[in-house]
Amino acid sequence: MFWEGSSVVRALTLAGWPVHELLERQAPKLARQLVRGFAEQIPLYRRLPKEELDGDITGITEHNLRLISRVFRDRRPPTRAELAPLRVSAARRAQEGVPLEALLAAYHLGARMVWEHLFEAATPADFDDVMAVNRLILRYMEAVTAAVCTAYLEERESMLSHEQHAMHAAVSALLGGDRAGLAGLRLAPRYLVLAIAAGRHPDEESDEPGGAIAGRRKLHRIRSALQRHAAEPLLAALDTTGGFVLVPLPGEAPEWCAVGEMAAAAGKSAGVPVWAAAEFAPSSGVPAAAKLAEEVLEVVRIFEQPPGVYRLADVLLEYQLTRSSEATEVLAGLLDPLLDNPDLFRTLKAYLDTGLDRRRTAELLHVHPNTVDYRLRRAVSLTGLDPVDPAHLQRIGAALAARRRLGHRT
Repeated sequence: MFWEGSSVVRALTLAGWPVHELLERQAPKLARQLVRGFAEQIPLYRRLPKEELDGDITGITEHNLRLISRVFRDRRPPTRAELAPLRVSAARRAQEGVPLEALLAAYHLGARMVWEHLFEAATPADFDDVMAVNRLILRYMEAVTAAVCTAYLEERESMLSHEQHAMHAAVSALLGGDRAGLAGLRLAPRYLVLAIAAGRHPDEESDEPGGAIAGRRKLHRIRSALQRHAAEPLLAALDTTGGFVLVPLPGEAPEWCAVGEMAAAAGKSAGVPVWAAAEFAPSSGVPAAAKLAEEVLEVVRIFEQPPGVYRLADVLLEYQLTRSSEATEVLAGLLDPLLDNPDLFRTLKAYLDTGLDRRRTAELLHVHPNTVDYRLRRAVSLTGLDPVDPAHLQRIGAALAARRRLGHRT
């Protein structure tokens, strides 16, 4: 028996001995036995330096044994303060690159070995106390697992944050042509420069924190899919909507179809549409290539092209039509007479989008083909532009492009 505040707490016993005293008295010797068990049964621990096993690992194991002893004595789970050394140890293992799986395996193996050590002399008369000890061990493992995982993952996140910062700095230096920022960075002979836009995943629409978690998951999957198609670590500056990716090319540039497969794999892995504009460039040419890729991607999105990877050659006309000039406003204004009747504008646009197919246009707009004919005649009478006339057709296409460039909805 011992006093806790104003109440008496009966000591848990096994074979007549208080359990917490058994564990406390044998802690140094038992800690060494447990560490030997870790090295024998957990492959990664077998490869750790002897100095680390005999030092940090044995030290934290002995602390755990004394902590379990207090848990048995007081019949309560460990406090946050008591778990602090475990959090420090978990952060150190994260820094060393010890997998979380191996770390948790050691804690669970240690708990099992302690259980076997304590109960080997138990008798049927100890049944009630054995059950009580079991419950306390489970509560102890619940608290320890949460503390260790949280500390480990926080440290890894901090390390990744530093790595991401360094990566973003490298990408920024390459994109900006900053020679000072590139000092000490090993550059590849050439880069595949990708400007990327990613659609939203349905899960991102959920309330926080679910939406944010879905966005990070999508981003991770896009990066991972791109990396699987790259021979060397890629440099990425991405958020959930897109950004830039620089793929080092130590040898020959990949076939264009391989670049397409890369973008398709990213979209498939993330479960969202992915648009990409790509350019190849030497390291000194990355800023210009990135600017061009960004412009091509903008054109692709303005013209509502399907997901995929695009080069300038794929959108030459659209690119040229969307370059600002004194003619842009004039071209856009060619279709202003239709603004008072949105149905006419939508019909003309659908007619061009379907390759001047009146029946497909009717199906798209859910109207009769005769209605399409009537609306087109009205559009011609108001604008003086007849899509059947090749010269007029070019002007209509240019006018639509100009309106998109200026951000007009219609």
